[in-house]
Amino acid sequence: MHVKAPTFQLSFFHPRYWLTWLSVALLYVISWLPYQLQIWLGKAVGRLLYHVLKSRRKVAQRNIELSFPELSAQEQQKLVKANLESAGIALFETGMGWWWPDWRVRRKGRVFGYEHVERILEKGKGVFGLVIHNMNLEFNCRVIGLKHPSVAFYRPHNNPLMEYMQYHGRARSNKYLINKRAVGDMLKALNKQELGLYFPDQDYGPRRCEFVPFFAVKETATTTGTLLFAKEANCETVFLLPLRTARGYEVHILPGLEDFPSGDDKLDVSRINKRIEEMVMKAPEQYLWMHKRFKTRPEHAPESLY
Repeated sequence: MHVKAPTFQLSFFHPRYWLTWLSVALLYVISWLPYQLQIWLGKAVGRLLYHVLKSRRKVAQRNIELSFPELSAQEQQKLVKANLESAGIALFETGMGWWWPDWRVRRKGRVFGYEHVERILEKGKGVFGLVIHNMNLEFNCRVIGLKHPSVAFYRPHNNPLMEYMQYHGRARSNKYLINKRAVGDMLKALNKQELGLYFPDQDYGPRRCEFVPFFAVKETATTTGTLLFAKEANCETVFLLPLRTARGYEVHILPGLEDFPSGDDKLDVSRINKRIEEMVMKAPEQYLWMHKRFKTRPEHAPESLY
């Protein structure tokens, strides 16, 4: 089902939300600072997170060790530190994405490859956009939304006040958000020629998955949900690469895979992972390595990699 846009509640003034209000107000004020100052602050926060968020740092470090065994220990550690700095920057990119006016987003963000979306729409089909979890997504979702308002799967926040802020921030330049379990609503959206955003690069558990290579991990649980939408909806796929660059922010829309889906699920999700690897390598420090991507293991090798 569509996530019903949350409305403002008087209960949000209850003392239990005061800390949330303080955090939101601080982020809002910071969002109006000069951009380069926010980037500097983000890197400083990221260096602090490296020492404070030890559990998340260890996950990132383990993922990088597993994915890039060819790198030296020093090179791996350098990437981990850069990744945490990127996480710190992402905190302030959230404020920019939620509250910046359109003119300021347009000045900093650009979309490349939109002709791939237009080509699919001209055929009377929906556009199924496969997006990777780079940590600049909160801002780049505004960038793509200003070019083409989209729909996306969404996991509601447990804190009602944060849910209100998060929903309206993410939907500000886009159409609406869909409950992550509402498969039918995404199918309907694609059949109505919407641009639907989907994230196939996380570990969603053992259901509807194939174990295929992802970087150096030969058996990585990879969702086949991507194939369900590609098969059942009147749509074609594209890939979306969100980047932070020295010039600002870029969303690169890349052509989808040929002969997709092919009917061979294992082959198809392997091809998706290969394309995701190529996208990650454009800016590996910006990828969400703090997610336990290799948590689900095959039955014949159940030992945790963490």
